[in-house]
Amino acid sequence: MTGRSAPVVSGAINFRDTGGLPAGGRATRAGVLFRSGNLFRVDDSGRQALRDLGLRRIIDLRDDDEVLSEPTVLDGFTHETQRVPLFVGSVASLFRADMSLDSMYRSLVDDSAPRVLDVVRGVLAEQPVLVHCTIGKDRTGVTIALILAAAGVDEDAVIADYARTETLLPAERNAPIIAYLRERHPDAPHLVDLATRSPAPVMRALLEDLRERFGSPREYLRAQGLDDDELAELRRILVA
Repeated sequence: MTGRSAPVVSGAINFRDTGGLPAGGRATRAGVLFRSGNLFRVDDSGRQALRDLGLRRIIDLRDDDEVLSEPTVLDGFTHETQRVPLFVGSVASLFRADMSLDSMYRSLVDDSAPRVLDVVRGVLAEQPVLVHCTIGKDRTGVTIALILAAAGVDEDAVIADYARTETLLPAERNAPIIAYLRERHPDAPHLVDLATRSPAPVMRALLEDLRERFGSPREYLRAQGLDDDELAELRRILVA
């Protein structure tokens, strides 16, 4: 099971509801936690779809340059916007460094741990809530995976939800982006993975790494300062 289909939000890439995922004989609630790429190209129909969801909070994981380049404009909405830039440095620096997805995710959970905690607490603060970055693949993928795992979602379902992103990125979007990046980084072997892929083994390896170092993704969040009441509340709001 890979989650419930969300209403179509015209202009939003990789938008979906995390409801319907198995969690130890139960399932995640629909209409509580959404994930997506940026909302820069959302049209009037898409804005109405977002209104219909009743979003109370949008958590934007992008850096300042990304927000300036592709701002979210949702005039007339009453939601809270929470900015939590996750990367240490810019997205462009990842391509210059040619990091693998494994290395990037390890860096994210280690170097951006306080901000990961801010995202979790943002989800706890208000629902329905949408978490997004530029394409909803890496920053969103990792933080949503940690939240779902900590709430008790079955590991295979957490991984499948992450891996699903790759199937939702249209070829007509991927091809020009890869061409643009390849022109600037001709010798980068990880470029295509960074731009377009969300392989299940990468997320499985990250969750295993957190188990080895902390005991579980839940214990990783506890090590960053999330307390027992917050962890219990996370499960209460997400799992029916």
